[in-house]
Amino acid sequence: MKAIDIIKDLSMFIILVLLQALVLNSITLFGVAVPILYIYFIIKQPLGRNRFYVILSAFLIGLVIDMFLNTPGVNAAATTIVATLRSLLVYILYPKNEIVGMVPSIRNGALAFVKYTIVMVLLHQIFLFTIDAITLFNLNHTLIRIASSSALTVILIIASDSLFFRKGRISG
Repeated sequence: MKAIDIIKDLSMFIILVLLQALVLNSITLFGVAVPILYIYFIIKQPLGRNRFYVILSAFLIGLVIDMFLNTPGVNAAATTIVATLRSLLVYILYPKNEIVGMVPSIRNGALAFVKYTIVMVLLHQIFLFTIDAITLFNLNHTLIRIASSSALTVILIIASDSLFFRKGRISG
């Protein structure tokens, strides 16, 4: 991995953490939907990137979010689980000839990216809100939080990707 890739990842990491902690966590639609944009960091990791790097960086972004939000390990656990499942999802959702080196983007196959984003976000929200709830006592409320936050997050990720990222492959 090149130094420029590390700088890009670190920049995206910092921007998403600050955006999540300082802005997005203050937004709650209808008392249940919270946009959780930091998962975008895991989604945008190039396909074929070292699995250990992806899992470690997912854990770290979750841990930093947990520190900002005073949620001991909830975000770190959810992001680590999703990052672990990421390789399987990429294999299932992306054409085999496009896997190595491609950065997932709306411009690199919109349908595959949308499916990948929906599955990643939905899995993340399921793990996040289930771990957060700790109990299935109020299952309806948890399911509504998962569905509404997932929908809001997917819309935000697709809009962000459409606006800020252009088609690209990593080299090397």
